[in-house]
Amino acid sequence: MNPAPGRRWAAEFAGTALLVGIGTGTVVGAGRLGGIPQWAMAVAWFLAVLIPVVLFVEVSGAHLNPAVTLALALSGRVAWEGTPGYWVAQFCGAVVGSLTVLGTLGSGSHLGATVPVPGELFLAFAAEAAFTALLVAAVFTLADRGEGRARWRLGLPPAAVGLSTYLIGPLTGSSLNPARTLAPALLSRTYTDLWLYLTAVPLAAVVVAAAWRPRSVDVEDRGPGRRAASP
Repeated sequence: MNPAPGRRWAAEFAGTALLVGIGTGTVVGAGRLGGIPQWAMAVAWFLAVLIPVVLFVEVSGAHLNPAVTLALALSGRVAWEGTPGYWVAQFCGAVVGSLTVLGTLGSGSHLGATVPVPGELFLAFAAEAAFTALLVAAVFTLADRGEGRARWRLGLPPAAVGLSTYLIGPLTGSSLNPARTLAPALLSRTYTDLWLYLTAVPLAAVVVAAAWRPRSVDVEDRGPGRRAASP
């Protein structure tokens, strides 16, 4: 049975705050250290997604991302009624996560804002769209098939984010998430090519949602992830 909407939104708020706090905090911390290997940044972002997913998947489904919520709603995997509440909670959580980074680590590295490499806008747009599609596909797999034995499928969305960070992080900052991009951008006043992330990411989510409809949806439990009997 679905938890009450307030509990789901609170979980999205806390989960997104954790995601942004851990992920962008690593970016800012790495900047203060003079940089870290890209594989270490990828591991940090994997954990930034995995931790709130494990903590909150059974409460809210652990979307943690307005584009993911949009894709789930468009494809019929979650109901539209709660979607605005998810979005507000995610954006507010992202701001709190960024404020926490600002208060603890300072304003370096533009608070982890995502900025594409100059002169590579087309490639950056394509990269953000492609890896957002991979992330949404990972979420749909988890939503449709459940967590699996030992809950191993909970690692699919974090793995998509970690892979994206490793492969396209140097090119785009690897957003895949409008809330993760907007919060540090607004707080650091870093608006360079912000449009790219606010168009490529939702567009990719819409395309995957239109192409990949669920085979079946449990109408009594449309939000939180559910355990599956199959491996």
